[in-house]
Amino acid sequence: MNTAIVFINTEPARVGEVAEEIAALDGVTEVYSVTGEVDLIAIVRTRSVESISDVVVGTINKVPGVTGTRTHLAFRAYSTHDLEAAFSLGD
Repeated sequence: MNTAIVFINTEPARVGEVAEEIAALDGVTEVYSVTGEVDLIAIVRTRSVESISDVVVGTINKVPGVTGTRTHLAFRAYSTHDLEAAFSLGD
């Protein structure tokens, strides 16, 4: 599995709408609204590196309200904990 961290800038009035649309895209596993120099951070996971390009260039960049992206490929994961389990209420 290949992972990319995508920093996304949006039109200020559309952050929530853009986040929801991006979160629904195939290959996007998480979207966070954040403080700082970018508006959103998306986590993209695909089977091939080429597919990351398809997700970012082919879909994320075309979402209305996206004004720019910067993509960082992850080389290696050092954390193996499951975030969903960490925040689970013990169903």
